[in-house]
Amino acid sequence: MGAFERYAPFVQDYIYRNGWESLRGIQTAAADAIFNSDQNVLLSASTASGKTEAAFFPIITLFSEDMPSSVGAVYIGPLKALINDQFSRLTDLCAEADIPVWHWHGDVSQSHKSRMLKNPSGILQITPESLEAMLIRKHSLIPKIFGDLRFIVIDEVHSLMRGDRGGQTICIIERLARMAGVNPRRIGLSATIGDPEAAGRFLAYGTGKGTIIPKIQAKGTKWRLSMEHFYVAAANNPPKEDDVPDALPVLDNATDSAPENADAGMGYVFEHTKGKKCLVFVNSREECEAVTTTLRSYCEAKGEPDRFLIHHGNLSAAYRMTAEDAMKDEDSFMTTCTTATLELGIDIGRLERAFQIDAPFTVSSFLQRMGRTGRRELPPEMWFVIREEMPEPRTMLPETVPWKLLQGIALVQVYLEERWVEPPRLDRLPFSLLYHQTMSTLASCGELTPAQLAAKVLKLHYFHRITQDDYRILLRHLISIDHIQTTEEGGLIVGLAGEKITNNFRFYAVFQENEEYTVRWQSNELGTIVSPPPIGEKIAIAGHVWIVEEIDHKRHLVYCEKVKGKVPAYFGDCPGDINTKILLRMRQVLAEDKKFPYLMKNAVVRLEKARQSARNSLITQKPLICLGGDMWCFFPWLGTYAFFAMERFLKIKCGERLGLRGLDSARPYFIQFRMSATEEEFYQVLAEEAAKDFDPLDLVYPNEVPNFEKYDQFVPEELVRKGFAYGVLDVEGMKERIAGLR
Repeated sequence: MGAFERYAPFVQDYIYRNGWESLRGIQTAAADAIFNSDQNVLLSASTASGKTEAAFFPIITLFSEDMPSSVGAVYIGPLKALINDQFSRLTDLCAEADIPVWHWHGDVSQSHKSRMLKNPSGILQITPESLEAMLIRKHSLIPKIFGDLRFIVIDEVHSLMRGDRGGQTICIIERLARMAGVNPRRIGLSATIGDPEAAGRFLAYGTGKGTIIPKIQAKGTKWRLSMEHFYVAAANNPPKEDDVPDALPVLDNATDSAPENADAGMGYVFEHTKGKKCLVFVNSREECEAVTTTLRSYCEAKGEPDRFLIHHGNLSAAYRMTAEDAMKDEDSFMTTCTTATLELGIDIGRLERAFQIDAPFTVSSFLQRMGRTGRRELPPEMWFVIREEMPEPRTMLPETVPWKLLQGIALVQVYLEERWVEPPRLDRLPFSLLYHQTMSTLASCGELTPAQLAAKVLKLHYFHRITQDDYRILLRHLISIDHIQTTEEGGLIVGLAGEKITNNFRFYAVFQENEEYTVRWQSNELGTIVSPPPIGEKIAIAGHVWIVEEIDHKRHLVYCEKVKGKVPAYFGDCPGDINTKILLRMRQVLAEDKKFPYLMKNAVVRLEKARQSARNSLITQKPLICLGGDMWCFFPWLGTYAFFAMERFLKIKCGERLGLRGLDSARPYFIQFRMSATEEEFYQVLAEEAAKDFDPLDLVYPNEVPNFEKYDQFVPEELVRKGFAYGVLDVEGMKERIAGLR
């Protein structure tokens, strides 16, 4: 029997109503795996290929034949926006079969949640954080809610495989299964999986089952891709022609659209979004606010209606939903400036064009962002807008390299040439998450003996690299700081200091959060900021500028009024996580003569100038360059974590022998320093020191406690140092590079 014939009649009717003439490859493969096996399933196919329907058509068909007596399927989504979008789609799909669809996250009404608790059934859509809260706060109800749970669908599974949030997701799924006495099949969905076999093993942790990964023949897709380069020039003080390394770009047909003194790159975006529905992706919330206020100011300067929206994680739900609804409107020609919050699966209709300000950090992110376009039978379309500060006349060589342009080209090329996407990082020592799951388990279960607690936490498969000795060290420390308390019977419970942590709603999330203040204007909640400026100063949020009128530090509230102008936003740093593969391809871009058809005229000129400079300076052939006198620059061409290791290796293992001082890094591109040694001695010392058998802990500075993750502050210092040395620093990648330096 074919997949279509096997589907329930109401599913077949849904397919007819939507005018589908045939099933896609992903849907046929998923039906075969779900109907004809009891294994986990990983479905990897391009964005908008119908992965959600591929998973749920067989699931709801099985439900219609044998309705679960509790929630039968849990859908875990990484973003509220994605859950809201899928909720409406699944509700429509399941209506005829009378299969309830519930959603549960911080923006969902309490009445909706209460109805689900009274009648747990059908499909529950939830974020990892809300599921964590449910395990703690609704502990006694878990068997009733999930006693007949058969499937767990994890959407955008790749986004959960690079840090503690993915580990948390796998841990709470395993804990839920134990509490409810079930072993549901897991189905992972993703458009960008770098190592499917590793992802399949991750998905199957703790199930005792394998993972089927269907090989799906994807039809060829043409891309519309362009990449243009601009110098950032002050609008009211444009550079003189003599100051410009290569002439400032002239915007095609843009001079009549953008204001006269517009920033060249922003004017380009302003012009080419006009009359179209677009997304403008940026890499940080600060930049999102800055780009939005700039583009809105151009509308005002031209006397045009505002056509720009904003969407990022610090905005209130009302602002985010306004942008989402506007983008779904088929008659809308608005443009939304956004971070990664609109990068994942939400369907925003017939999107014509995506812009990327500078280069993203990963191939996965590039593919996801471009995948927002190309729906409704249109080809995917991405315009890169690379912006670079104007080099000063005396700027040193490494700072004149167009790193973002090279990074953008490298991200595109490694995928076009090899179909390469970043593999998951599954070899970390997640001590911060270990603390979190320990406290969560105690808060959920109440008093446990040390042996019972270890059995519940250490046996979670995500903690396979953590030893019993490490766990004893953690527990003793938590008792000493009163996060855990011992009872007279020798049991363990949450201590008074621990209760302050576990009773706060922020405990449910394991990703890093700053102390945030809610920003209000009259009765409107605009969003949140970190470290509000003094009263009378300006802030940027929700794409507008506001003056701070009052700050309530006790309640974490900021009251403001709207004003005109542009100011920096206040959020926090945006970390970059770049793979060594990308740095090596960036070096190759500089060294080769290859032309890239998607480069526009200014980008072509800038790349050629960079290549000429590279040939003259030999930076692609010699990793160590003398900048004059005793000033040197080292180009290791290593990704973020191996670069971290190299920085520390130079300082700690080689610094004294080489006479290094004044190390200054631009991660992960280059390291500048003063050195008393010669070039030959530099290579010799690095090779000799790398050949020695040293402990990665040697690369942690004395008295350093590298708190990277949210709960590292509560972990014993020796474990934080160990987790950083063995789980973050890529010492092997560094040694491999040193071995091939010459």
